[in-house]
Amino acid sequence: MTTNDKLRNIAIIAHVDHGKTTLVDAMLRQSHVFRSNEQVGERVMDSGDIERERGITILSKNTAILYDDIKINIVDTPGHADFGGEVERVLNMVDGVLLLVDAFEGPMPQTKYVLRKALEQKLKPIVVINKIDRPDQRVDDVYDEVLELFMELDADDDQLDFPVIYATARDGVAKFKMEDESDNLEPLMQTIVKEIPAPQGDADGPLQMMVTTLEADDYVGRVAIGRIIRGSVRPNQSVVVISGDHETKAKIGKVYVYQGLRRVDVNEAGMGEIVALTGLGDVSIGYTVADAENPEALPTINIDEPTLSMTFGVNTSPFAGREGQFVTSRHLRDRLFKEIETNVAMRVEETDSADVFKVSGRGELHLSILIEQMRREGYELQVGKPEVVYKTINGQKCEPMENLTVEVPQEYMGSVMESLGTRKAELSNMTELSGYIRMEFFIPARGLIGFRSELLTNTKGNGIMNHIFHGYVPYKGDMSGRTHGSLVAFEQGETTGYGIFSLQDRGTMFISPGQQVYEGMIVGENSRDIDMDINPCKKKNVTNMRTSASDEAIRLTPPRILSLEQALEYINDDELVEVTPENIRLRKAILDRTARGRAAKNARK
Repeated sequence: MTTNDKLRNIAIIAHVDHGKTTLVDAMLRQSHVFRSNEQVGERVMDSGDIERERGITILSKNTAILYDDIKINIVDTPGHADFGGEVERVLNMVDGVLLLVDAFEGPMPQTKYVLRKALEQKLKPIVVINKIDRPDQRVDDVYDEVLELFMELDADDDQLDFPVIYATARDGVAKFKMEDESDNLEPLMQTIVKEIPAPQGDADGPLQMMVTTLEADDYVGRVAIGRIIRGSVRPNQSVVVISGDHETKAKIGKVYVYQGLRRVDVNEAGMGEIVALTGLGDVSIGYTVADAENPEALPTINIDEPTLSMTFGVNTSPFAGREGQFVTSRHLRDRLFKEIETNVAMRVEETDSADVFKVSGRGELHLSILIEQMRREGYELQVGKPEVVYKTINGQKCEPMENLTVEVPQEYMGSVMESLGTRKAELSNMTELSGYIRMEFFIPARGLIGFRSELLTNTKGNGIMNHIFHGYVPYKGDMSGRTHGSLVAFEQGETTGYGIFSLQDRGTMFISPGQQVYEGMIVGENSRDIDMDINPCKKKNVTNMRTSASDEAIRLTPPRILSLEQALEYINDDELVEVTPENIRLRKAILDRTARGRAAKNARK
C-alpha cells in the first residue's frame, strides 16, 4: 500500500443555498488560479444557464487548487434532493467531505441526506459553519444541532471527533474560533491538509478506475471522469471497459487532470488522482476501466430509485412544428436516451405508442429541469401529469413518502397546516426560530405535487419548503385533486379583449388579447368544479355605436401566467402541457369537444 501525500480529494456537501459554490469560488481566488487582471464572475462553478438563473447547482463539478505543494481536488455537489443521484456517485471519488451548515438555519433535510451518504462511506468530515457574519447567527446552537445529527446518523468515534471551522464564504474568511482575527481561508486549507486522509492504494498494481461522471464533447465524444483506485494511466494505453459480465477492449486517447477550472492533458496520472479520459467509446457511469492484462471489476454504484414519472410525447397540437427545431419522435427518443447516459437517477421507458415515452426521476424539479433544457435546445414536446412510482412490497401496494420541512412566519401557520392536512401529511416536529415556525412532516410524494405554488400563495411568498425521500410505506388512501375545472377554448383563432372581458366572471384567465388559441386549449380556470367550453375569440358585432375602438375602454384583469413547474402541477389526468421553445400551453389530451364528452361518458360507465 502506498500513500500519495501530495494529494487530497474532498467533496463539498450541504443543503441548498448554504454557500457551497461561493466557498469554492473563494478557495479558487485565494489559491491564485485566476490571473490578477482576469475578470471573474460570481459562482464561477455554476456554468449552466439554468444553474445561474435559479442560483442552484444541478451537476457536480470538479476543480483543483494547490496549497503548500499539495494538490486539493474539490468536487462541488448539488444541494437539492432531486439531484441526490449526483451526490451519491461523486462521493465515491473522495476521501473526505466539507459539510457546510448555515449559521442561522442549521442542519436542514438535505444536510441530513448527504451526510448520511458520506458517513456510510466512512468519509472524514470537516464541519464548516458558514455565514457567521449574519446578525441573526446562532453559532453555538447550530454546533449542538450538528453534533446531534451526527449521533442520530450513528457516526463512529472518529467521525464524531470532527474539526469545526467558522467561515464567511462570501468574504473568503475562515477561523478556528469565533473570536480569532482572520482575513483569508488559511485555517480551512490547513485543516483540509491535516485532517483529510491522503489517497491510499497500490500505485504499482494493474489499473483500476470507476467512471463516476460523464461529459459530452463535440470533438472527442464521451469524456469519462473518475478516480484512479489502483495503478496509473497513460495516453494510448490499452484497457478493458467492464460493465457487469460484459468486457470491451478500448484504447485511451488523452488523459486530463484538473488545474483550477481547466483540464490539462498529462503524460501520466497516478493512484488517487481524479482524471478525465477520452477514447473509451460507449462508456457509461458505474463502468470499470481496468488494465488489459488483469481486468478486475470494482463494485457498482447503487443509486436511489426514481419516485415520480411523467409521459413525454411528440407535440400533436394544431400549432406543432411552428416554433421548434426538433419535433419528431426520433428526435425525442434520441434526446431522452442521451440524457440517461449521464443522468443516473433518471429512467426512460418506451410505451405502447412509438410517440410517447415514460420518464421517471427523483422529483418535480429533476424532471422540469430536463424539460426546460430540452425546450431551450429547440425541442417541442407534450408532457402528462406527474405520477408517483408505486411498488408492490409483500403483496401490498406501497407509495413513496417524503420528509417535508416547512418554514413559515407564525401568522401563516394555520393555513399551511390546513393545506397539508388535505394532502395526508403527518406532523412529526415543530420548533420556533425567531418569528418563524419550522414544521416537519411525513407526507406521501403525491401530496407534494402542486404544493410549492400553494405554499407561496398562502404565505405571500414567505414560506420555505424542502423535502427528502424517506422510504416506501403502504398506500395511504385516495387524495382529493384539483377543486376547480378548466375553461377550454372551442375554436381556433386570435383572442380579443371583448371575448375575454365577457368571460372574466367565469374564472381566472391564463391568456391575454391578441394570443393565438386552438380548440381544446385550456385558457383559464373555472370558478366551479366542472370543465366549461368557451370562446375567447368572440368579436363585438357592429352596432350603431360610433366607434369600434370602444374595446379599448374595457378593463381586463391581468391573466395568471403559469411557469413550467406550475403548469405541471396544475394539470389533471386528462390534460397535457405543450412545451415549445417560445410557449408553454395547457391543453386537453383529446382536443375535439365531442370526442372528449364521449370519452368522459365512457369513463363513468
